[in-house]
Amino acid sequence: MLLLTHPACLRHDNGPGHPECPDRLRAVMRALEAQEFSALVRAQAPEATREQLLRVHPAAHVDRILGTRPAEGQRVHLDADTSMNAHSAEAALRAAGAGVEAVDSVMRGEFPRAFCAVRPPGHHAELASPMGFCLFANAAIAARHAQAAHGVERVAVLDFDVHHGNGTQAAFWDEPSLMLASSHQMPLYPGTGAASETGAGNILNLPLEPGTDGPAFRRVWEREILPAVEAFAPGLIVVSAGFDAHKADPLAMLRLVEDDFAWLTEAICALANRACGGRVVSMLEGGYDLHALGRSTAAHVRALMHA
Repeated sequence: MLLLTHPACLRHDNGPGHPECPDRLRAVMRALEAQEFSALVRAQAPEATREQLLRVHPAAHVDRILGTRPAEGQRVHLDADTSMNAHSAEAALRAAGAGVEAVDSVMRGEFPRAFCAVRPPGHHAELASPMGFCLFANAAIAARHAQAAHGVERVAVLDFDVHHGNGTQAAFWDEPSLMLASSHQMPLYPGTGAASETGAGNILNLPLEPGTDGPAFRRVWEREILPAVEAFAPGLIVVSAGFDAHKADPLAMLRLVEDDFAWLTEAICALANRACGGRVVSMLEGGYDLHALGRSTAAHVRALMHA
């Protein structure tokens, strides 16, 4: 299995006290240094190309992000939650490029699965504006690349981050060849993700009430989301792997534990084995308690390796 990351993703910094911090990625990489992960093939993420970014974002947005390069030690705030420092543009290119490289490797048959340990995350980035710690819509870019470069007819993004992936939804809204299936807490930031938001019949939102625990979470995925994804018959599954639904996370109120993420990952891999030759590309999204993030990512990657 392939593990993609890059040092630039550690140099992007939203500022003191910000929950989306470099220590998140350090916690993930420390967890993946354990002996059980020694078989992972580790590679550095390339930068996404302008062409790859333009499959999702308009040129003005791409130019704004890539053109925002403040001096060392300075920071530019894009909204109340999202900022850029001198290294953020490269980090965003590497994060999007990791998904593209993962798709290439999986579709060429070099690896059945890949995990992208990158930041900034991506699923809140709207088509024309950054949002919610996110600069480019990494998962959507990966899905579009699979279609454009490898002829994959249908791609499904499965998002279990506690926050709704409004950016992925916007990118897929009227594209029936692309599916977004998401569970997320509601009410919660960003305020989207109601069950009534269905796009072209290709968007499946399953909001979860605050306090939802593992058994209830598993029922939603087992009974509603996974059967719908299998019926969609994707040629590739992309996972937006956010671990902020963990009971220890400070930004939300779901009650999941590591075993719940492992269970869902195993179920996704089993579906992929039946539907698309086992091809799964997973991309790190949220998760803001460092200990829970490390343990949950390890559970997720372990399942990706062995399921």
